[in-house]
Amino acid sequence: MSKPRLLLLSDLFGGNPEWIQYYIKILESKYDIRYYNVLKLAHIDSSNNEKEIHNQFVNGGIEKAVNSLLNFEKEEVIILGFSIGGTIAWKASLKGLKTKQLIAVSSTRLRFETEVPDCEIRLYFGDRDLNVPNHSWFWDLKISNQIIENQDHLLYQEKENVFLICSNFL
Repeated sequence: MSKPRLLLLSDLFGGNPEWIQYYIKILESKYDIRYYNVLKLAHIDSSNNEKEIHNQFVNGGIEKAVNSLLNFEKEEVIILGFSIGGTIAWKASLKGLKTKQLIAVSSTRLRFETEVPDCEIRLYFGDRDLNVPNHSWFWDLKISNQIIENQDHLLYQEKENVFLICSNFL
């Protein structure tokens, strides 16, 4: 029996950061993991500053990344997306990506979404992240979430939060 396919979608900074290895080490025994650098999916130049990279994602990059993902992935997947990666996963799931489960961490741009993908969804946010969707957004869309105390937007990079987030898969 083959392992289920798990997609890890990077945050705005892409690359191959040390923190992504924490997730891979915990999850690789149970999953066939594919890591996607969302900058590459969106054809965005990573040499720009954070604000410029963000602007490129908002102005067409998210859509390019979604279309790239739809071209690469044809089978059922589970997705763990970080920040903008979770938003890309959400939008790809709405456009037909066969998503069984979607876990998004610090994906604050979801606050602009009004439609929910047809899959199991789990969202994580830090209580110090200023752009977390408000309570009525979660209520209206009937989505559960977990707020992690004393954490900001980059909570997914902290080793002590990795096991908590991965516990949904194990």
